Amino acid sequence: MATFGSAANNYNPNRSTEVVQPPTDSVSSLCFSPKANLLVATSWDNQVRCWEVGRNGANLSTVPKTAMTHDQPVLCSTWKDDGTTVFSGGCDKQAKMWPLLSNGQAVQVAMHDAPVKEMAWIPEMNSLVTGSWDKTLRYWDLRQSNPVHVQQLPDRCYALSVRYPLMVVGTADRNITVYNLQNPQVEFKKLQSPLKYQTRCLAAFPDQQGFLVGSIEGRVGVHHLDDAQQSKNFTFKCHRDNNDIFSVNSLNFHPVHHTFATAGSDGAFNFWDKDSKQRLKAFTRCPQPIPCSSFNNDGSLYAYSVCYDWSKGAENHNPATAKTHILIHQVQEGEIKGKPRGVSSNRR
Repeated sequence: MATFGSAANNYNPNRSTEVVQPPTDSVSSLCFSPKANLLVATSWDNQVRCWEVGRNGANLSTVPKTAMTHDQPVLCSTWKDDGTTVFSGGCDKQAKMWPLLSNGQAVQVAMHDAPVKEMAWIPEMNSLVTGSWDKTLRYWDLRQSNPVHVQQLPDRCYALSVRYPLMVVGTADRNITVYNLQNPQVEFKKLQSPLKYQTRCLAAFPDQQGFLVGSIEGRVGVHHLDDAQQSKNFTFKCHRDNNDIFSVNSLNFHPVHHTFATAGSDGAFNFWDKDSKQRLKAFTRCPQPIPCSSFNNDGSLYAYSVCYDWSKGAENHNPATAKTHILIHQVQEGEIKGKPRGVSSNRR
């Protein structure tokens, strides 16, 4: 395959800005600081890295700031709401807290009996929630070494999304559990995914009225929680190419316009408007999958990784030859702002 800098620039068909000094193995999560253009990536090379993204006129620059290490591959990350601290979790079964802005040392703040797959900081509860393949959610008060609550899940945690007081958790076997975090010890609603195959990602609506779910079948479900709103539920196909079907790996709502992005194993990302049921913008496919992505706090930047996504197993992955890239797209309002119903649609 071509590399960056080749004449065809095949890895970067959308002319995004490449993050310098990317991880040496596949990226498992990306998250921007809620307060600044600081981007954190976790990786299968056991590292958590941070870059500062700067603007120079119309151009972006990326500067590596710092990094920390886990004992095994890192799978997830989240920021504290004040932008001072990063949390990360992974295959070493622990979550670490990293006081990034004060250059402090990372410390263990959570532990599970199996890898930590998902996490979220909940400022309204001053708590960290972690979801694991040990089939539990655990809530952590950072002043204590033991969880303040352990919630049993139907199966292994695969996806999690929080828009307080709404939390949606997707597990193996297509189970979705909804929690009202004002009463987190009680399941608010349990349902089967509206999609027929394994859940890959979730995104709670910004208005807390429902959620998006993406699956390995190249389809997204739009689901409202209110029984009176069920007529608004629908699913749509995306990240497909004729008979080839690719996983939907990442779902991100735009922080201003509340439209959303999907990214998939076909190497493409798209911007959508669920309310008008339109695809707003389709971007050119990259030659490797996009496992994860993130908008920055004002929605002007969209970061995405281009690398192997493990969908074909370890036997098909060679980190020495399969290069990992992190790219940042400068989002234009015309690409992401929703259009009124009736305006011509790009929906697939």
